[in-house]
Amino acid sequence: MLSVLSYGRLIARAVIGGLSQTDGRDYRLVTATCGFGKDFRRGVPKKGACYGDDACFTATHRSADVLGVADGVGGWRDYGVDPSQFSGTLMKTCERLVKEGRFVPSSPVGILTASYCELLQNKVPLQGSSTACIVVLDRRSHRLHAANLGDSGFLLVRGGEVVHRSDEQQHYFNTPFQLTIAPLGAEGAVLSDSPDAADSSSFDVQLGDIILTATDGLFDNMPDSMILQELQKLQNSNYESIQRTARSIAEQAHDLAYDPDYMSPFAQFACDNGLSVRGGKPDDITVLLSVVAEDTD
Repeated sequence: MLSVLSYGRLIARAVIGGLSQTDGRDYRLVTATCGFGKDFRRGVPKKGACYGDDACFTATHRSADVLGVADGVGGWRDYGVDPSQFSGTLMKTCERLVKEGRFVPSSPVGILTASYCELLQNKVPLQGSSTACIVVLDRRSHRLHAANLGDSGFLLVRGGEVVHRSDEQQHYFNTPFQLTIAPLGAEGAVLSDSPDAADSSSFDVQLGDIILTATDGLFDNMPDSMILQELQKLQNSNYESIQRTARSIAEQAHDLAYDPDYMSPFAQFACDNGLSVRGGKPDDITVLLSVVAEDTD
């Protein structure tokens, strides 16, 4: 038989649980961006700009905050194609569709699909490939919805621990899933995946949750444990604090990328695939660091 004290605790937990499920407050994402282009100077981009062949965006429409990253496939440069054009155009199109309200918050893959279809129908020829990750916060339901295609991705951190990590998609070592527009007549000869192949996930978030979205330039050079150490510097949802932490993470990843003696996650993955590799992986790095905060507007 339950004691009066135990029974009271159960009632209190039930009440608290009910309140949390019916929390009428809107949430929002406070997001800062930082990165490096592999062959360019570090800096904070203007909207729609790229870090090397990477691109990103943040956008808001009514009750949803949306952000995304894309990593242009550098191999196209060997064929005279600027890889940043594809990733940049893809992200700009996603941003415009969100601002126009042409999306459903619970379906980030729909944003990716609609954007890719527009690129396919573009009157101006566009060629290239890109990975992509789209993250949507439904501010009213407090649900985070994500779609990840390839080896970009995101972490959800709560209480100093990673509670969710997007799944990386690879056809084989160092060959991620990617959206592609190939030259006419070469469609079957170029690797191309459908937006529907993106890994989709959906889960509740809490105030203070940290969402780190990035291209593989970060994850190939910093393990989760090292990222968590950097995130300990983040004290609140103040934009300036988030920006400093995003910059600190991007800077450390950039430094490690050029360390020949460092056993990076990429080098470890290469060794697991039978290759003798050591050192960081020089690459474009894009970091979007977000904190879930109460919407006071």
